[in-house]
Amino acid sequence: MATKARIASRELASTSYHKRQEVLLAIAKSIESNLLEIVKTNSEDVARERGMGMNESLLDRLTLDESRVRAIAAATRKVATLSDPLGIVKISRKLENGLELKQVTVPFGVVGMIYEARPNVTVDAAVILLMSANAALLRGSSSARLTNSYLVDLMRKVVAQHGLNQDLIQLVPSEDRDSALELLKARGAVDLVIPRGSAALIRTVVDEALVPTIETGAGVCHIYFDAKADSEKAIPILLNAKTQRPSVCNAVETLLIHRSRKADLLPLALLQLQANKVRMNCDEECLAIAKTLGIDANLATNLNFQTEYGSLEINIVLVDDLDSAVEHIDHFGTKHTEAIITEDSDEAKRFVSMIDAAAVMINASTRFTDGEEMGFGAEIGISNQKLHARGPMGLEAMTTTTWIVSGNGQVRS
Repeated sequence: MATKARIASRELASTSYHKRQEVLLAIAKSIESNLLEIVKTNSEDVARERGMGMNESLLDRLTLDESRVRAIAAATRKVATLSDPLGIVKISRKLENGLELKQVTVPFGVVGMIYEARPNVTVDAAVILLMSANAALLRGSSSARLTNSYLVDLMRKVVAQHGLNQDLIQLVPSEDRDSALELLKARGAVDLVIPRGSAALIRTVVDEALVPTIETGAGVCHIYFDAKADSEKAIPILLNAKTQRPSVCNAVETLLIHRSRKADLLPLALLQLQANKVRMNCDEECLAIAKTLGIDANLATNLNFQTEYGSLEINIVLVDDLDSAVEHIDHFGTKHTEAIITEDSDEAKRFVSMIDAAAVMINASTRFTDGEEMGFGAEIGISNQKLHARGPMGLEAMTTTTWIVSGNGQVRS
């Protein structure tokens, strides 16, 4: 599969931006035309996995309804409108000996994706890689095998109809773990592997891969209510970050509150979370306040602070100041997304300077760490690491660079 993908990627690298754009628009149209069949196929995956006991968080990620399918098509169209990521000159200079140097963006070549549950990733990854002239080896989970197979077949047909090699998009079998291990060890045949899923999946990929990887990470995200947080902003942001879609990696898992707001903002947060059926794990002080309000909560442990719930559950902790909040985040966070709610611009700047994360929000929900929300159309994943790419990864992140050196007979002395 990797050999066929390599041949296809070389052919794609010589195609025009407009040709790639044309193919993406046709894929979006085909997705919309087959919307009902996609939903029907997906419902078979969902029914099977529900019967096998899959938890609600993963079921939510697995499910495609009509609105989600339309969103996939819309994201594909958005990617098609983005500027060509290839041939961008990063550095240009002329040396004293007359050599002209240019560092320009080029595709990686063959990129593997290993991901769980989410069939939307099948399309998001394929179209981002196609638009950046990479071939895609897609290894989804067996839980979405029918949906993934349908979507890949649909895209391959569109690719062929436009005169391109179908092997630009291939679905790696997901019946057993061996196929994932083969992909991870295909160094030289595969240029890059990107995992997207649970912390356990990502750790397995990073530990076992011989192929270079970009480490996407778990989302243990925090919101810090500063001493000067505006409650009219703070509570809606908190509820959006926790309840709008709790199964995703940019949902908040821990709320940190400045101790000076113990009497006003903390009770308000507790009551609003209870009203939205959010389970709460609190430190001792917060737990005492919760009990006075008649709220059923649990005592938080270090295990709670390390957990990405993916459900309506949250930790709540009182902290002495911004430094204490940052210390907690540094100890338990996963360098994904952290937020501060404050009207103090100096404290906001200090928070940003001290936090080590792919994204930092000021008076905004953590849910905005997302390729579509940030204008990428779709994302191939969110990188928590620091090399090459960080944060939501779109077209530009799926390129590397090459040096083009133009001369007129120069030789090195």
